[in-house]
Amino acid sequence: MTRCGIAYDIHRLASGRKLIIGGVEVPFDKGSVGHSDGDVLSHAICDALLGAAGLGDIGTHFPDTDPKWRGASSAVFLEHVCKLLHKAHLRIAHIDAIVVIEKPKLGPHFPAMHKALARSLDIEERQINLKAKTNEGVGAVGRGEAIVAHAIASLEG
Repeated sequence: MTRCGIAYDIHRLASGRKLIIGGVEVPFDKGSVGHSDGDVLSHAICDALLGAAGLGDIGTHFPDTDPKWRGASSAVFLEHVCKLLHKAHLRIAHIDAIVVIEKPKLGPHFPAMHKALARSLDIEERQINLKAKTNEGVGAVGRGEAIVAHAIASLEG
């Protein structure tokens, strides 16, 4: 049986924070605001995987009210979700994701993101497809105030 899950995540951008996307630090003058490392892409992927498995959402497993997750690497979240999938006898078939941000350009960072995400999820890089879009100057993302990610994941098992 194949199962699919879809997800969306958004984080404000602020000066003085690192911009972590897909497990990679992307050089920029702003970074994601979040309880953990604010990795919008990893968070969306976690939610898509959890949704496909019927295992709740990222807030259920890693609540922002729990101080143990303050500043945590989202790679830990991905690794935990991977263990949950294994226990449920589910395997990741494919992940497709879009990151929406006005600046910086993300294409040059995709190879490193593929590597980091595949390592955390114990899958092959070819099982992950990444895309980047701008918001054409519209809304908070268009004004450079936020970053968004959408992800869909398919599981087999």
